[in-house]
Amino acid sequence: MSTPPPAASVWRRHWQAALFLLPMLVVLALFCLAPLWWVAVHSLYGEDGWVGLDHYREILSSAFYLQAFSNSLSISLWSSILGLLLSLVAAASLRRVPGRFRDLVVAFVNMTSNLTGVPLAFAFIIIVGANGALTLLLRQAGLLQDFYLYSSSGLILLYTYFQIPLGVLLLYPAFDALDDDWQDAAALLGARLWQYWLRVALPVLTPAILGTFILLFANAMGAYTSAYALTTGNYNLVTIRIGSLVAGNVFLDPNMAAALSVLLVLLMVLVTAVNQWLLKRSYHAR
Repeated sequence: MSTPPPAASVWRRHWQAALFLLPMLVVLALFCLAPLWWVAVHSLYGEDGWVGLDHYREILSSAFYLQAFSNSLSISLWSSILGLLLSLVAAASLRRVPGRFRDLVVAFVNMTSNLTGVPLAFAFIIIVGANGALTLLLRQAGLLQDFYLYSSSGLILLYTYFQIPLGVLLLYPAFDALDDDWQDAAALLGARLWQYWLRVALPVLTPAILGTFILLFANAMGAYTSAYALTTGNYNLVTIRIGSLVAGNVFLDPNMAAALSVLLVLLMVLVTAVNQWLLKRSYHAR
């Protein structure tokens, strides 16, 4: 019977393995924790020194800043829901296509996920802008009347487009948890296809769906370049307000921008906490 290794040897081996995490921890501290700390501290300062929570009081009492949060939440929510639904359909369909074609589609999704920012906004302007090629064709056919790209509807369309590739890449591996025999067994027991998806497939996929939704929501809340390039900064979003306060031509107030950033981070922490609570309930329910 072999004797277990001494505790000192186990402790030394664990610490040697932990040393490999040191580079990642240094990068995390320099590029995530340190900037976050800087933003949190400077949100309490003004041009004349310490102002405490004055920036936060101004934000929460300003209809302009509250509108920015409302617009960002609305566009992020709708684009995340639409992107999630379309991604679910696409990921489910990918499991049913031949391997070579599936690999081609996954490669295409990977490529389109990198089309963001200014190139994406410019592509949408050319295709569905006020005088875009598709816009003119649909108007001539009488199928499009009131759509305006440079509005909340246009931003939702733009955001949904770049949400879909990310959603497909996140959800596609989750469908490996589904066994085709489950659908056959459900059919033998008299269940219809919608009953199988509602009572078997979706409960299994719930953790992945909720996690993907949170990532899509965070991706939309933090988007800046695409919205700015499309609207030239004229639409009131939180990220555009932060950018204008840091690099605007008229009003520069980095400390106010820091306060907006802190509130944005706290909002995302709240959404993540709710997601974790829902995940626990979904696991408990099963």
